[in-house]
Amino acid sequence: MSPAVPPELLAKGRYCIVASRFNEAVTGPMVESARSCLIDHGASPEAIEIIQVPGAWELPLAARWVVDRGSVDGVIAIGCVIRGETPHFEYVSMGATIGLEAVARETGIPVAFGLLTTDNGEQARARSGGAKGNKGREAALALLEMCGIARSMRDGVEP
Repeated sequence: MSPAVPPELLAKGRYCIVASRFNEAVTGPMVESARSCLIDHGASPEAIEIIQVPGAWELPLAARWVVDRGSVDGVIAIGCVIRGETPHFEYVSMGATIGLEAVARETGIPVAFGLLTTDNGEQARARSGGAKGNKGREAALALLEMCGIARSMRDGVEP
């Protein structure tokens, strides 16, 4: 952990990464990047659980199960839906998006959105460690910031 990590980005809790196995060539590097980011910001490896689900559609339910256990401060949902020739893309990406938002809203536990919705595999690879960075890391940073805000609000301290 770098000594220059801002207080709002300190990993001071337990986290779960819920990841889709579908498009694993894309989601795998995103999971590793998210996990590394949490560790770089102070999380112990033992404080990070990784749960794999079949696809993006299953992310919201798994995230809800994790939150309902009461064992985590935040969840990172990672998946990848690539547009195809049918409307399936819209249904899966919208269902997963709305479902993940509902978990966060209904439970008050931060759920970071690491779901890629791309037109093709090239765009997906560019966002999982390629030219456009790694959206898994970005999701982890967003989660840490939200957890920091939650801590500040709970403790009555300015974020």
